[in-house]
Amino acid sequence: MKALVYTGPMQLSYQDVPDPVQNDGRQLIRVDSVGICGSDMHAFLGHDDRRPAPLILGHEAAGVIVGGPRDGEQVTINPLVSCGTCRACLAGRDNLCPDRQIISMPPREGAFAEWVTMPDQNLVTVPKNTPLEKAALAEPIACGWHAVKLALAAARNNPSELKVLVIGGGAIGLGAALSAQALGVKKITMLEPNDVRRDYLINNCGQNVLSPDALESGADFDIVVDGVGYEATREMASAQVQPGGVIAHIGLGSAVGGLDIRRMTLQEITFIGTYTYTSQDFRETALAIFEGRLGILDWTEKRPLAEGKAAFEDIRSGSVMAPKIILKP
Repeated sequence: MKALVYTGPMQLSYQDVPDPVQNDGRQLIRVDSVGICGSDMHAFLGHDDRRPAPLILGHEAAGVIVGGPRDGEQVTINPLVSCGTCRACLAGRDNLCPDRQIISMPPREGAFAEWVTMPDQNLVTVPKNTPLEKAALAEPIACGWHAVKLALAAARNNPSELKVLVIGGGAIGLGAALSAQALGVKKITMLEPNDVRRDYLINNCGQNVLSPDALESGADFDIVVDGVGYEATREMASAQVQPGGVIAHIGLGSAVGGLDIRRMTLQEITFIGTYTYTSQDFRETALAIFEGRLGILDWTEKRPLAEGKAAFEDIRSGSVMAPKIILKP
């Protein structure tokens, strides 16, 4: 099969690779759509030791099952494979499984390819009237869905009465904003420093988006979702959250700095580090997509998988307006 292979820092090669092995309990899936994630970009830049070259990246995928009793079924893929038997899995917190694996990280190759295999339980059926490029958004949006659910539970107030700030206008931030809307939040502000991306979010996604320097000073938000995760964005989250408020931190931009621990302690601000989503969150997000509760989801740009390296370079240069590029094998 053809695949886009990460071969070293700043290097991607579209090449022939062996077809995936279909073991017992796994379905063979012809990949139709696969999104480029920020973690793929970290790997491409050589910043992720967990993804050593050579490796097929990509984990935001949807496709069609080939063979067996589910032949021809459209599915979106939950890329997190957990053990199902540990304490976390049995408690419904399978995203915290100590033995979890994810496609695009050894030992599991990713979905920047024509084919991928996945366990049955990781596949959610997609209705025929839902385009697969939209179904592939279940994975990135589920990250925001999970974060918003955790933040709303910690805030302990009616969602319609809360003010939410989302830092970052990529797919993770936009997914968090759309999830907050779907879960009942009425007052949402997004921050995006890139002028091109900000205009796109305002004009094409109907979001209330500001440049960071246009945000008034003062702690004014019940919940702040940091979808970027750099020192500067954590500093902004610490300053903008109200006393007794919640910071939900999704971004993995950098590991240290930015949090105002003294203020968080004195004013009882809750900090939630949130990684991926549970399988239940993934199913809820997929259903919200199918039912149209997350909008029409037309904010993607589609490109052939063979042109994947150029797509990565365009994202890195900041020239891409759309929050998400979908590659089509």
